[in-house]
Amino acid sequence: MPPAQTAPGTAMSTQEVLIVTGMSGAGRSTVAKALEDLDWFVVDNLPPQMLRPLLDLAGRTEQDTPRIAAVLDVRGRDFFTELQDLLPSLRDNVRLSVLFLDASDAALVRRFESVRRPHPLQGNGTILDGIMEERTRVKQLREFADKVIDTSELNVHQLTNQIHDAYKTDTTPGVQLTISSFGFKYGLPSDADMIADVRFLPNPFWVPELRALNGTDEPVRDYVFEQDGAAEFVDLWSRMLEVALAGYQRENKRHAMIAIGCTGGKHRSVAIVEELARRASALPGVAVNVKHRDLGRE
Repeated sequence: MPPAQTAPGTAMSTQEVLIVTGMSGAGRSTVAKALEDLDWFVVDNLPPQMLRPLLDLAGRTEQDTPRIAAVLDVRGRDFFTELQDLLPSLRDNVRLSVLFLDASDAALVRRFESVRRPHPLQGNGTILDGIMEERTRVKQLREFADKVIDTSELNVHQLTNQIHDAYKTDTTPGVQLTISSFGFKYGLPSDADMIADVRFLPNPFWVPELRALNGTDEPVRDYVFEQDGAAEFVDLWSRMLEVALAGYQRENKRHAMIAIGCTGGKHRSVAIVEELARRASALPGVAVNVKHRDLGRE
């Protein structure tokens, strides 16, 4: 049974739906990945007739209804022609927006030639024949779009940044930063982007009253930061992170892992990580997660 239509005067659903469409080769796959990274539920190459059942299913979930993005294009063949008629009625019931991706003929031809794939509408003709046929079919849809992005001069990182800026929420971090302590004697972390060594600091392990404690305990933390070079190390790394994380956001690197090591990953590295995380949390657009990989292994 089809979902019930919203009656006149009934409040519109809070469900947020984004239709991603446009010219083949204009960057739909890149946009789909960027939206997934922003926690959208993305469905690629969905027949327009399946939109209503999809929204009905999403509305029945016991969890928070996700933002849904549906990638619809001429790969849907005859199904795609019904999209133009479907959109106005959907807009009456949900928070619907349409993103249209475009690019110049020259850019599209170059992209199809670089991947050595035919245009989905070229048939026995040329790539340009397929592009011209597609422009005819999507002309009205382009005029219906809420947002049009011309990707002719954009690389994948620049396009991803545009999508991030356009569809992020107030709580979406620019970079998700993990700062982890570790012990060198247990091996280097394989997933770290940057690694620092704090074994230049005296080891609290050799202080009897501190041996059983760890870097989250105040006596250990005080001992570590009383040592020459500890505060300067954190100051310099905090400044470096500020510069690097701003650059990561510009270059569309949305996740970063920083690892700080000492001998056993129990005292010095833990104390330093806690302080670095505190400072990094104050940086704009940065969400910080703390991990103590080897704490408790001794």
